[in-house]
Amino acid sequence: MESEGRNAWETFDRSWEQIREDDHGSLAATVASYALLKKRQRLNRDVKAIQRGIIRHLYVISDVSRAMSETDLKPNRIECAIATTESFITEFFDQNPISQVGVIMTKDGVAEKVSELGGNPTDHIAAIKKREMRETSGEPSLQNALTLACDSLCHVPTHGSREILVIWASLTTCDPGNIFETLDRLKKENIRVSIISLSAEVKICKQIANDTKGSYGVVLNESHFKDLLFENLSPPAIQSSKNFTNMIQMGFPESTEFEDPVLCV
Repeated sequence: MESEGRNAWETFDRSWEQIREDDHGSLAATVASYALLKKRQRLNRDVKAIQRGIIRHLYVISDVSRAMSETDLKPNRIECAIATTESFITEFFDQNPISQVGVIMTKDGVAEKVSELGGNPTDHIAAIKKREMRETSGEPSLQNALTLACDSLCHVPTHGSREILVIWASLTTCDPGNIFETLDRLKKENIRVSIISLSAEVKICKQIANDTKGSYGVVLNESHFKDLLFENLSPPAIQSSKNFTNMIQMGFPESTEFEDPVLCV
C-alpha cells in the first residue's frame, strides 16, 4: 500500500503523542482509556444483524512444547499465554454466562485434559496455573489435541455451538496419523476451530481454521495477542445449515361472550 506517494514501511505513527500524564505524573488514566477504547471496538466490530447462539461449548488448546519457552513475548511465551488466557476466561464467562469451557494442553507428542467442560471460571483458572502448564518440553501434537477435544464436543447438544480455540507456538506438529482425516471429522461434527499462532503462519493451521469457518491470526506483540484472543469472546454466527427453529404449538384460552346461557367445561 502507498500513502501520499510513500510506501507503507516508509511511514510511521506518532503513537507517543497520544500519551498524556495526569497532574500526578501517572499514565494510569491513559492506559485505562486505551483499554476501554479497545473493548468498545470489540463490541462494535459486528454491527450487522446476524443470528448468534448464546450457549457455547469451547475447548482452549494450549501448546506447551519447548517452542513456548521463547522470549519474544515477555517474560516468555508460556507465561504471557497463561496470563492472557486467564483474562480471556474471566471475560468469556462475563459475556457468556451459560456457556462451558474446557482446557487441553499438548506437549511431548501427546494431549491431556487440564480441565473438563464446565461453567466455573475459577476451576479453569486454577487449572492453567498448575506447574504442568509451565513445564515446556518436546513437540506438540495438533491432531491428538483436536481429536481429544472433538471426542468430548461431539456429545454435547446440537443447540449449542461447538468451538475449539488453539494457542499455537510451534512450527511443527508430531501426529500419529493423517491430520486431514481429523479435519474431515471436525467439519462433519460442525466444530469451529480458531487458531492463534505465536510464531509464524503455519499452512495446516490456517487451512483447518478456514475449512471449519474459524479464524486464524499471527501474533505481533503482547497487546496484539490479547486482541486476537478477545475476538473470540463474541458468539459466532449460527451456520446456515443449523439456522432453524423448532416451534412448539401452544394453545391459549379465548374470552367469548354468548347472549344465551351455555354450559361451561
